[in-house]
Amino acid sequence: MLGRFALVFAVFFFSSFHTKDSYRRIPQTNFGVGEHLEYRVHYGIFNAANAVVDVSPNVYQVNGRTCYKINIVGTTLGAFSWFAKVRDEWQSWMDTSAIVSQKFYRNIQENNYRKVETTVFNHDTDDAVVTDENGTKKFEVPNHIQDAISSYFFLRTLDFSKLSPNEMVEVPTFFENSVYKLKVKYRGKDVIKTKYGKIKAFRLTPIMPNNELFKGENSIRIWVSDDANKVPIKVEVDLWVGALVMEVSSYRGARNSYNWY
Repeated sequence: MLGRFALVFAVFFFSSFHTKDSYRRIPQTNFGVGEHLEYRVHYGIFNAANAVVDVSPNVYQVNGRTCYKINIVGTTLGAFSWFAKVRDEWQSWMDTSAIVSQKFYRNIQENNYRKVETTVFNHDTDDAVVTDENGTKKFEVPNHIQDAISSYFFLRTLDFSKLSPNEMVEVPTFFENSVYKLKVKYRGKDVIKTKYGKIKAFRLTPIMPNNELFKGENSIRIWVSDDANKVPIKVEVDLWVGALVMEVSSYRGARNSYNWY
């Protein structure tokens, strides 16, 4: 279930120029090496899970490009583990200049299900090479394809103040051997209460297809901080049975100050 829930972070925006012999450049001051975020997931009165998002203090070379290495770990907690025991790890090597994925890794442990998979992207030939326990396969992908993590960080480079309420944007994201044309609506601005105080936030609604987990196409609401960090502060998810709420519980290493008040 957390594997699907992680797709919330894959609902982001497509961008402009691309040529076969060059990368785009996206200047940004929203995040950097050493950033650390922790989230607590609640299911009703239960503490259901923890999620940790880490940007390595070092940069790495992948496909001849300098990359951030981003690691996300999600684990279920306590009594919730009796129903769904999860320990998922996701990694992205994201180009520091172009803000696209060069490499993606996931190690999924959900009850008795196991999946270890690595995807390497070639942005010159627009393909993705996926290696798992069944071997290696190559897939054609669009320009500036993102993975489930890099798309979340790409989101943080955008200026939401230039969007109009209910404006729809799309992004191609590669996940589980397929390209998803995911959509998200910008809904406007809100003020969110947190353990650190109040903070102004942009509200986003990913448009979800019919599925067995989420209740309707507007079942997910994401609040992103209205400051230079643009960090997801809170996520609400309506399920067919109950609801999940995810809130930031700890942070350090932010590139900019948060505007708590």
